[in-house]
Amino acid sequence: MYQVTFSEQAMQELNKLDKLAQLDAIDPITNLRPADIAHPREPLGHFHRGKRSLYRLRAGEFRFYFEAHDDTLHVDYILHRNSLEDFLLRNKLPVSEQQLVEQNSKFWKYLEGLTK
Repeated sequence: MYQVTFSEQAMQELNKLDKLAQLDAIDPITNLRPADIAHPREPLGHFHRGKRSLYRLRAGEFRFYFEAHDDTLHVDYILHRNSLEDFLLRNKLPVSEQQLVEQNSKFWKYLEGLTK
């Protein structure tokens, strides 16, 4: 089992939900095991952004973007699934979600702006 920590942006997203919905939303990430992190497969994905090694977990209405450090998972961003789909649709990008995250600097600037 991992200890899960949340950035300020992630906590703001969770705090928009009632308590029961919060528990449902974080359940998938709290149940991740080391074997899942070692060999990610859908709904868990792994990619690199610069020197950072990030994971994406699809969980119901949300997408968790997080880093794994020893026995801790730090959730950097929680995005509603429609916000990412809207981004893809607006930009008419014929790429997968993972390719977008790895290659599109506008997406990363948008995410970094959420934490400020």
